[in-house]
Amino acid sequence: MSAADGSGAMFDRIAHRYDLLNRLMSFGLDRGWRRRLVDAMPDAGALLDVATGTADVALALADAHPSTTVVGLDPSAGMLGVGQSKIAERGLAHRVTLTEGDAQAMPFADATFAGCTIAFGIRNVPDRLAGLREMARVTAPGGPVALLELAEPAFAPARFHVHHVVPRLGAWLSGAKEYRYLQRSVAAFPPPDAFAALMRAAGLRDVEVHRMTFGAAHLYVGRAQ
Repeated sequence: MSAADGSGAMFDRIAHRYDLLNRLMSFGLDRGWRRRLVDAMPDAGALLDVATGTADVALALADAHPSTTVVGLDPSAGMLGVGQSKIAERGLAHRVTLTEGDAQAMPFADATFAGCTIAFGIRNVPDRLAGLREMARVTAPGGPVALLELAEPAFAPARFHVHHVVPRLGAWLSGAKEYRYLQRSVAAFPPPDAFAALMRAAGLRDVEVHRMTFGAAHLYVGRAQ
């Protein structure tokens, strides 16, 4: 992978501006979307957040589910460094830990976690089926595997925002042309029915698809077998 195609190296370059960019480019809607993702998880056992980035979801999981511990996995050391600072500031190091690693080959035993999340990250996994299979493998039978992902919105102004405003705003704020990758990766992501079928092919059952904000994002929830 090059540093311009969604790799860990690309995200290292934009780590310190990543949270601000998410807020601005989604008009703050990403927070509400993440809440629905977090609400899909149980308040028991250990939870895993894949592609945790700067640990926003990992921290939200810890806040919403006080009976859990949370592990965040990400390939970008730069993003994890920002996340580690947040964890220390919040005094949550005893409940939230971060690990550098690949979603396609996770360093965890089978059925380790009560539930698994990934927000805006599955489209960056080169082999999505392998990533989904790993999420299903490390989740205990019956546990939820929830994925939040952007999509091509049906609403014309929202499509204009994704195709034209997002890459320009990202490049202007971060100085990183890599943010044009976001536009391309969203456009290339499979439609909801096709992605739900991929989840089933990975061994997840009872797959549900929840459309949000004119189809700008979808929440996918399945169960490990």
